[in-house]
Amino acid sequence: MLSLSAAAAAVAARQPLHWESLGLSPIAIDLGFFAIKWYSLAYLAGIMLAYFQLGKMIRQPGAPMAQRHADDLFFYATLGIILGGRLGYAIFYAPELLTDPARLVRLWEGGMSFHGGLIGTVLAIAWVSWRGGLNFVRACDYIAVCVPPGLFFGRCANFVNGELWGRVTDSTAPWVMVFPGAGSLPRHPSQLYEALLEGLVLALVMLVLFWRTRARWRPGLLVGLFTLGYATARFTVEYYREPDAQLHDFTMRTGLSMGQWLTLPMMAVGLIFALRALMRPPLAVTIQPAGQPATS
Repeated sequence: MLSLSAAAAAVAARQPLHWESLGLSPIAIDLGFFAIKWYSLAYLAGIMLAYFQLGKMIRQPGAPMAQRHADDLFFYATLGIILGGRLGYAIFYAPELLTDPARLVRLWEGGMSFHGGLIGTVLAIAWVSWRGGLNFVRACDYIAVCVPPGLFFGRCANFVNGELWGRVTDSTAPWVMVFPGAGSLPRHPSQLYEALLEGLVLALVMLVLFWRTRARWRPGLLVGLFTLGYATARFTVEYYREPDAQLHDFTMRTGLSMGQWLTLPMMAVGLIFALRALMRPPLAVTIQPAGQPATS
């Protein structure tokens, strides 16, 4: 009897989780006439935390910007994330949206690209740097440290939404699960893999580099390592993530997903920036009066 019970328990243990059994809902707050989704709150939390972190960082000696520049970056980078993320999704993953403006502006229906948001953020940093006479590369270094927590929140929101699930697996790991709309076979919760690598791990690495080393005095090192780290994490997790339905044939033809192809140039750029920074001597920083960015 004991052996039969053990066998039954073993069989039950091999049953995958079901996303529905977790009691999750994309809606965070439902007022009846208006609903706020976790995805929207994830973007808001990521942006606000980045603003708080940047404000703390620029209060340290030798910062490349003042608070007024951080305020401008907060505004323009938010626009860059939203507009760049949506346009990037349309260009890279759903070109049909470009011919349907009514659907293109429906951000609440989902569909944002990290790579598009990255381009929008870089353009925002370039604009603020040009207007404020800032060192563009050093501004990118500081912003790069603030990005990973937002990635963590965003991927967690993807999981709560039950979207962007992983590939089918025969693994008996306790975390594989069946997602709604993805058939009856167990899949990797690739959203959580991305949240771990792109979010928590990368955040820890960037914070340690900024606060515990002299990396901030080597222009390009922090942004280079962030870019390389994100690209490596994303490239790896893409092997466990189901390609977008409309790009499945593209993945089969090329051997890599669209996400992986987009990370390859990021790897190259990140490596170049990091090596270039390490090959040059660190800055000899001149501390400016309060409210003025430091110069070298």
